[in-house]
Amino acid sequence: MNAELEAQEDELLTLASIYSQEFRRAVSGLGGEIRVTLDLPRDFRVIVKAGDKHRDYVISFLPPLVLNFDLPLDYPSTSSPKFILSCKWLSHSQLSAVCKHLDEIWEDTVGSVVLFYWVQFLRDDLLDFLNIRPPLEIPVNDQGQATPSTEGSETGDSQGAIEGSVVETSDEAAVSLDPRALSMLATDIDLLVHLLDYDERQRLRVFEGQAYDCGICFMSKLGCSQYRECGHIYCNECMSEYFTVQIRDGNVRGLTCPEPECSSTATPSQVKQLVGEELFTRYDRLLLQSTLDRMADVIYCARKACVTPVVLEPDTAAALCPSCRYAFCTICRKTYHGTSNCKLRANTLLTSDYASGSEERRMFLEKRYGKHILNTVLEESLSEGWKGQNSKECPSCCANIQKNGGCNKMACFTCGQYFCWVCLSILDKNNPYKHYENPNTACYNATFD
Repeated sequence: MNAELEAQEDELLTLASIYSQEFRRAVSGLGGEIRVTLDLPRDFRVIVKAGDKHRDYVISFLPPLVLNFDLPLDYPSTSSPKFILSCKWLSHSQLSAVCKHLDEIWEDTVGSVVLFYWVQFLRDDLLDFLNIRPPLEIPVNDQGQATPSTEGSETGDSQGAIEGSVVETSDEAAVSLDPRALSMLATDIDLLVHLLDYDERQRLRVFEGQAYDCGICFMSKLGCSQYRECGHIYCNECMSEYFTVQIRDGNVRGLTCPEPECSSTATPSQVKQLVGEELFTRYDRLLLQSTLDRMADVIYCARKACVTPVVLEPDTAAALCPSCRYAFCTICRKTYHGTSNCKLRANTLLTSDYASGSEERRMFLEKRYGKHILNTVLEESLSEGWKGQNSKECPSCCANIQKNGGCNKMACFTCGQYFCWVCLSILDKNNPYKHYENPNTACYNATFD
């Protein structure tokens, strides 16, 4: 083996050892691909500006630069490696400046292997070379879509703004662009979404590769889940059991952080990863039903065999089921009766007449309205009367809540809202008892009756 080939083989083996995850050697020949991930400063921010408004994001990872290379037969004694440098967030002109600087590094090290020095420069010094400083601004077009800027650096000393496809039209501009620089960015790409998606994937990969102390079983384990809002971490075994119990009990809005007084909620994607398909299907169905139940403009089809959600039209009691096409009254839940008044639901005179009437009178009413309907109306009337005497409505979702002891701080089972049983005020979730410490309210020191 000659000295050139031996040096090339040694360099490729060294790269494979140092960058085992980022380096991929070519199947045939002396070449390969290195994906270079930059070391970003802490709290590296990206800003999207639209007029006077702006959105600010903190990211930890940018998509890698990809260096594809081939080693000539006379490398490293005479010729430089042949390469193509590509990136999804740098412009053609910026990449051209980087390619030129890689050539300069080679010229300073002729006769020695250079790939490691190239990778080291790209990873550690690229942002300084292009004069890129946080926050990184991403302009927005007229449609509100994040797009790359068309203003950028021509040399390493110029301001390094993120660019899209270069729009130079002069011959001089065309000459300055290096054919080895491959910018894979186009003006129709939503750059912000791409950057945030990549950052999220990399954060998750790093998180899954580390052990954390579970806040439930207090053991250090690999394979944990984290609530995004609060950052609390629990092992997957504990979270899976917790989610399973809540979903089987139908409390799909109770998948909050187990930490006391923490209201962070698990995302559907987290739930899907930790429970089986059958349980997730139940969770998804109950979550949709719970959401629809809380919407004031949604009612279910009156047909028991259908019960499809129906969106209510404003200022009318008529509803038309989109599934079975049944037109019904939203008040009495019977076939729509036009402008005629609803005669049965909540008709206290009718229920009193039927409940206290003679046998002959009851038979007459049953013949006129139907025994089943009358019994239903009577049961609803009694139920409403009982609820009026023994329960109160949640001030958030209007669900009926019964108090069976304890203090006056109530928690709605339907929506989880804290409220005061005495005055029905909505309480602060972080400190619900603060309401009873205010001397200016009627509930002062009234935590217990």
